[in-house]
Amino acid sequence: MRELVAAVQRADVDEVTALLESGADPDTLQDGLPVLCLAVAAYDRPVAEALLQAGADPLRRLPDGSTPLTRAVDGGSHLLTYALATSRIPLPAPVRAEVLARARRWAEAGAEAELRRLTGLTGPVRRIRVEDDEIGWWCEQLTLGGMTVRDEHRAVLTSMEERYGTRTPFDELVARALAHPDRDHVVWSDVVFTLGRRLDEETWQWARDLLDHPGRLHRLLAAEILLLLILGDLVKQGDPFRDRGRELVPWAEQEEDPEVLAALLNAMTHDSAPEIEAVGLSYLTHPDPRVRSLVPGAVHQHDDGRPRIRPESLTAVLTLAHDEDPGVREAVCHWLAHQRGREPEVGDALVTLTHDERQVIRVCAVSGLAYRDDPRCVEAEHRIGPLDPEQPFDERLLDVWRYQRRREAADGG
Repeated sequence: MRELVAAVQRADVDEVTALLESGADPDTLQDGLPVLCLAVAAYDRPVAEALLQAGADPLRRLPDGSTPLTRAVDGGSHLLTYALATSRIPLPAPVRAEVLARARRWAEAGAEAELRRLTGLTGPVRRIRVEDDEIGWWCEQLTLGGMTVRDEHRAVLTSMEERYGTRTPFDELVARALAHPDRDHVVWSDVVFTLGRRLDEETWQWARDLLDHPGRLHRLLAAEILLLLILGDLVKQGDPFRDRGRELVPWAEQEEDPEVLAALLNAMTHDSAPEIEAVGLSYLTHPDPRVRSLVPGAVHQHDDGRPRIRPESLTAVLTLAHDEDPGVREAVCHWLAHQRGREPEVGDALVTLTHDERQVIRVCAVSGLAYRDDPRCVEAEHRIGPLDPEQPFDERLLDVWRYQRRREAADGG
């Protein structure tokens, strides 16, 4: 069907979906290949998912012996491979073995080396950075002699091993992440997520021991893994390491790299141990704003009959409400907006932040006042200013209205 082929080539997922719902064959051929292969070659996950939903066969054996699924593996698209591999559950054992072997070959050889082997070319490789705006990670796309791949093969291998029950050794996964030394790279992120879901003592100890490594990237990776271990599994509601953040205090006290220190503080602040508050406050004037922005999270309410914050701790945090960095001010505003104690200084600081130059901070401050039932939120709401119609609606903009309804109900109105 020419219309379906053209819609797939245009990456028009709405038209593709409409045509499929009208009876178009999801396995329509173009030059002897199913249109699913066109979507795979274009790294078009939405179109590929629409075709799969309509019944396209990811395991269809093609004239060259490949399948749409193995082509996705070769192309190095982590999420596209996952979509094709999970559209039929479970995959036959021979197919699983083929996927793992193919991904392992690419992962061990490296994308560029395997690309050169397959093309037989020695010329320059064209490289572009591809970013996923929805998830926030990135990869590198390599093209040589008309063949294009992405350097996500180690993530493909990691996620497929995890799915099919292979417990890859900790050190091997660390090596995969460090082959792409950027915390926003797909492979690095996938390794962190994989290890962060292993909620066992062995993984905790391995990650904590990695904090002693002289390499900053090793320590950064360890801190990110430990954060996920502390957060636990939100789906299964398991968090066996929730109160283990205090064990990271010695490393946070001696860490000199600001990025690693920020990651450590982020992990620690989910624990309410008093020693964590002391460590956090010690970095109140740290030169890196990433570190300063995490200081408020280290300060916790203490319950001695009523929730309260130590006055000296609150005073220290309030100094950050005037920080020169907007990210720090936003973090402080968010922390203040979620405090449930009745300290008047909190409300006063929020009123001050309703005058901030950044609208997102003004919105947060007004919301915090409303949530605290502070009547000053009504007048402060006018300082939010006109909203960008292109931005998604912020639910916090209704908090003043909710406050007014609560007042009316309390007054019997």
